[in-house]
Amino acid sequence: MQIEDFTVQAVARLDKLVAETVPTISRSQAKNAIEAGQITVDGQPARPKDKPAVGAQIHIELPDPQPLDLTPENIPLDIVYEDDDVIVVNKPQGMVVHPAPGHPNHTLVNALLYHSPLSSINGTLRPGIVHRIDKDTSGLLMVAKNDHAHHSLSEQLQAKTNLREYVAIVHGNFKEEEGVIRAPLGRSPKDRKKQAVVADGRPAVTHFRVLERYGTYTLIACRLETGRTHQIRVHMAYINHPVAGDPLYGPKKTLKGEGQFLHARELGFVQPTTGEQLDFTAPVPAHFAAVVKKLRREAGLPVDKAI
Repeated sequence: MQIEDFTVQAVARLDKLVAETVPTISRSQAKNAIEAGQITVDGQPARPKDKPAVGAQIHIELPDPQPLDLTPENIPLDIVYEDDDVIVVNKPQGMVVHPAPGHPNHTLVNALLYHSPLSSINGTLRPGIVHRIDKDTSGLLMVAKNDHAHHSLSEQLQAKTNLREYVAIVHGNFKEEEGVIRAPLGRSPKDRKKQAVVADGRPAVTHFRVLERYGTYTLIACRLETGRTHQIRVHMAYINHPVAGDPLYGPKKTLKGEGQFLHARELGFVQPTTGEQLDFTAPVPAHFAAVVKKLRREAGLPVDKAI
């Protein structure tokens, strides 16, 4: 049983307060726990949207994670780094990170369980998963092999000390060389399958800079300050530069591929036990590189320069 108690210091939604105060609990987990009666305010049941007053006492009692009910699968992995605490994987485009409705198996988690024990903090379906990238986004992902590592990596995400940089091909040409998008994200009120910029959403910050210009497309780097669902995809669409190939937030007329041209290229964090700073880079997939070469050729730019 995980038991936590804290006093409200500033007024906010209860699910948000819990997620921001307890690093091991995400906002969605907080919402589910509140609805299950596992989180109370001054000893009374509450709703996720309730805003407890300053000084209110929040009590959390979360049951221990259930035994894993996942099948380890012998699926090849591109492991960039591994030690006793952490695995860094270069996830291919098209692979789902963890089981979910419609994807009960053949996920990254199934493959990881065949390779190694994972932390139990995220319960039955997401063991070891500290952060996620979308099915059709490729690139680097850090995975916790034990609960100590999971706590440490989650705290680093909470403190925004991790390095998470992506490269993307987006529509249009930028006036600026770099910029920062600060726009809160939440579920779209028009389409429950989408995220959107909404006034009462969770804070979301994306830093971007232009790498190359191709006229109708631009190659950019995006550094995440926060890590909301579909953050880069929604933020880029919000400023009218949707990610090329994005089937959810982009136009139908786009670059041909198997989903969005978005790759998690750089990842950095502090090793949970030794305190050593670890930094990793993964090259873009072959299909991504081929499209960049084509765009460079059409724009009269050097073709073989590293991305």
